[in-house]
Amino acid sequence: MSNEVSLKEWTWQSIYLAPAKLNLFLHVTGRRADGYHLLQTLFRFIDFGDRLRFVARDDDKVILTNPLPGVPVENDLTLRAARLLQAETGCRNGVEICIDKRLPMGGGLGGGSSDAATVLLALNHLWQLGVSRQRLQEIGLTLGADVPVFIFGRNAFAEGVGESLQLVELPAAWYVVLEPPVQVSTAAIFGAAELKRDSAPMRAADWKPGVGGNDLEAVAVSRFPVVGEHLRWLSAFGEARMSGSGACVFAEFGTQEAAVAVIRHLPAGMRGWIAAGLDCHPLHKLAA
Repeated sequence: MSNEVSLKEWTWQSIYLAPAKLNLFLHVTGRRADGYHLLQTLFRFIDFGDRLRFVARDDDKVILTNPLPGVPVENDLTLRAARLLQAETGCRNGVEICIDKRLPMGGGLGGGSSDAATVLLALNHLWQLGVSRQRLQEIGLTLGADVPVFIFGRNAFAEGVGESLQLVELPAAWYVVLEPPVQVSTAAIFGAAELKRDSAPMRAADWKPGVGGNDLEAVAVSRFPVVGEHLRWLSAFGEARMSGSGACVFAEFGTQEAAVAVIRHLPAGMRGWIAAGLDCHPLHKLAA
């Protein structure tokens, strides 16, 4: 099937996926003069996430039909993404956006960033704007450091503040992901005085599965003890790590059966699920 034909499968009636990401490691290697932290991380997409639908409008308004509780509408990344795309291209089309929110807020899984990236990818396609993948990544970076990797669309070794991405091929894997019942503020974690900010940089070629840790984990655990409780429980079954700035924690397994066996032991009151690792973003073919 040609790419042109396959692209026709994606219509206004389609459900557009916004997958979660896991940080297989996350190191803080320094800080820029403007206060932004310099990071190195390995992003992996997994087959669990939010789902978005789009409805064309006859005017140029961008409307979110189901705003997220506690998030001012004007701050919502999906609305901002759509309006930035309009401004970038002079597009006068409008859209209604509906989000089936399945990823936790403040969970370190990139939910808001993934939603914004899916808006850029989907509307660039539906509005037939022809904006390049590279330019979409640049637009995405103005929304947040994690947005570009979702537009890049492949598992990646990332450096800088999220703009430098190198493709990494990863083996098949399954993940158990736990959701501690807290929302962790990324800004609060990065603003902590005790945060480790001097990890030695590594070359992308030197990274292997299992290498590195999460420099944000100690701060998150000290401020949100329940994150540590989830890490300790999961560590009984495999190497458990926190994703991003938290709160979610995960462990990798070689088979679906092994991951399912862990979930069967989940204590009452602890929320968790399993997901397979992805080779690429479900909407990767929507940009060139």
